[in-house]
Amino acid sequence: MSKVLIVDDDVLLSHSLKLYLEEQNYVVETIGDGEDALHLLRSFPYDAIILDWNLPGMSGETVCLEYRKGGGQAPIIFLTGQNDISFIERGLGVGADDYLTKPFEVRELAARLRSMFRRRRGEFEAELRAFNIVLKPELNLLVSDDTKITLRPKETAVLEYLMRNPNRIFSAQQLLDSVWSADSTATANTVRTWMGLLRQKLAQVGRETLIRTVPGAGYVLDLPD
Repeated sequence: MSKVLIVDDDVLLSHSLKLYLEEQNYVVETIGDGEDALHLLRSFPYDAIILDWNLPGMSGETVCLEYRKGGGQAPIIFLTGQNDISFIERGLGVGADDYLTKPFEVRELAARLRSMFRRRRGEFEAELRAFNIVLKPELNLLVSDDTKITLRPKETAVLEYLMRNPNRIFSAQQLLDSVWSADSTATANTVRTWMGLLRQKLAQVGRETLIRTVPGAGYVLDLPD
């Protein structure tokens, strides 16, 4: 499951985008200030950024520039009310990957995101495998031989993250930072609850021990080297 940051001081627009994208199984955070957005981008991992160009305080252009200068790699779609080609070229020139001119259809934004993620999936398999199980993240589906199990979106997100990072121990806080929204009220107990639910699903395919709890440290998905 991909994590998206929306940076726009238009509260109504941000809220509508958040609701729509969450229905598409994205983890979504919103923020309306450029400086606060840059702080989040330097503190938490995101898979995509939707960035308004005209922000109070620090502009979207500066946020984009500073994020890229700091090594940030997440794709950026910038939102602008201007349709001037020189303005658009400037936005793409400081590191944005795509743009939309306001007003726009939210479905078009979602299509742009899907397209960017399809391009990036050249770096990763569309399906993830561990022993006899296959995870299909886009379908929230766990497959083992002839058994197909539907996962909740959060179960998919947790399992996908661990399968992409096998043999590494992640604390509950690290999982919260990567899989949950920064504005979530989730705690370490929340992580334990979701781990329990996920293990119940894994038990249905004989892999309840795939994710191991390391006392005092966190969780690890063990795969042979």
